[in-house]
Amino acid sequence: MKLKNVSRLLFFVFILVFTAMSCVKEGPMGLTGNTGANGKDGKNGTDANETCKMCHTPAKVDLITTQFQFSKHEFGEAAFEESGNTGCTPCHAQEAFKYVVANKVPSTFTLNTSTGRYVNDYSTIASAAYGELGCSTCHSSIHATYGSSDLPSLTTVAPVSMTMWGGKKTIDLKADGGKSNLCVKCHQPRPFTNALTGNVLDYVALATTSGVVYDGNPNGATNIIKPSYRTHTHYGAVGAVYAGIGGVEFPGTLQYTNSPHTQSASCRDCHMGPMNGRAGGHTFSAIGNFTTCNVTGCHTAAISATSSVFWLNPRNEIKTLLASLATKLTVGGVEILNRNGDAATNLWYGITANNYDGYLNVYDPITNPAGQKYNASSFRFVGNPPATWSQAQKDYNATLPIITLSNAQMGALINFQLCLRDYSLGIHNFAYTKALLTNTIAKL
Repeated sequence: MKLKNVSRLLFFVFILVFTAMSCVKEGPMGLTGNTGANGKDGKNGTDANETCKMCHTPAKVDLITTQFQFSKHEFGEAAFEESGNTGCTPCHAQEAFKYVVANKVPSTFTLNTSTGRYVNDYSTIASAAYGELGCSTCHSSIHATYGSSDLPSLTTVAPVSMTMWGGKKTIDLKADGGKSNLCVKCHQPRPFTNALTGNVLDYVALATTSGVVYDGNPNGATNIIKPSYRTHTHYGAVGAVYAGIGGVEFPGTLQYTNSPHTQSASCRDCHMGPMNGRAGGHTFSAIGNFTTCNVTGCHTAAISATSSVFWLNPRNEIKTLLASLATKLTVGGVEILNRNGDAATNLWYGITANNYDGYLNVYDPITNPAGQKYNASSFRFVGNPPATWSQAQKDYNATLPIITLSNAQMGALINFQLCLRDYSLGIHNFAYTKALLTNTIAKL
C-alpha cells in the first residue's frame, strides 16, 4: 500500500476514535427549563470616584499631605528610634498611641509586690510599639465609611490624666470641643520617679517641705534622686504650662492663675491657622505666623513680631525671670543647668542668653560629648562610670565637684525646665509662667 493511502487511513481512524470519545463524555441536551422570576431591584450604589473626591482634592487632603511634610510629626526619627520601646512609643509611634487611647491605659503607678517597687502603668504592648505618625494617629475614622464625616473624627478629645503626676492631676482644655486634649495627650511632661521606690515624686513635698533629694553620696540611703545629665521633664512641657497645671507650685506673692488663652483659645487656633510660609495648617507650627492671632477673634488689634504689649514685653519679662532663676541654681559656684551653644542640637537655642537646654550640667562624655565646650565646669557623674568610658574620662570625672540637691532646688529645676521647654516664653500662658518663675526665685 502506498504511504499516501496509509496516511489517509490513519486520519479517518483518528476521527472515528475522537468522535466516539466525545459521545461517551457528553450525552444529549435536555429540555430547557422555565424562566425564573425577576429578582428585586437593589438600591443604587454610589460612584466611588465621586466619594473619594469629597476629600482627595488639591484643596483638601492633597494640600494637607504637602503641609504635613513640614511637620516634625512627619519626620519619623523618633518612631524608628523608639520602635519596640513600650514606655516611649505611646507618644512616638502611631499604633502605640492608638492602643493606649483605645484601651484607656491609665497614667498611674502600681506597686509590684514581688519587687517592692512601683511600675509606671502608662505603656503599650510590644506588638503595638511601632509606626510613624500619620493621618490615622489623630483621625480615627479615615476610610471607615468613605463619607465626609470620616476625616473630622478624632482619636480622642477626652480629658488627659497627667503621667507626670501619676494620674493625680488631669488636664481638660474645653475650648474648641476639647480638641486640644488630643495634642496634650502627648505634649505633656514625663514623670520624675523616686530612686528608692520607683513611684512618681511627691511634687507637693518639694514645694512645701525642707530636706534634700540628693546629698552627694551615690550610695546614700535616703537619696530619692540620682541626678544625671538626663534628669529632666522630657520635651512635652507645653501641655502643663498651657493648661496652668502641673508645675511645682511654691507658695509666694503671685497666685497661680491662667491667661485668657487657656479658656478661650485652642492649640488648633494658633498652630493650624492659615498657612504663612512654612507655618500653619498641618505643619502644626506657629513660628513667625501671626495670622492666627488675628483671625480667632481674641485680639481687636493685629499682633505682629513688633507688638509690645502682646509679644515683646511678655517674652522679655519671662526671659529675664529664667535668667534670674538660672543664677540661683548653682552649687559651689558651678551651674546646675547645662549650656549648649549648638543651634543644631539645642532645640531651645536662643531662648536664654546662656542657651540652656533643660538638661543638667553633669559630666557624661557619651550623651553630652560637647558639654565641656559650653560649660566652664561640670559636676561629677553619679556612681560608677559606664564601661564604655576611657580611663582618662574616668580619671577626669573623679576631679569634678559633687552635686547636692535640696527639695527646693529640685522643684526649681522642674519649673525651669517646664518654662524653658514651653518654648513660647510666656505666650502660651503668661500668668502661670510668671507665677511659677517668680515664686520659685523667691523660694531660693
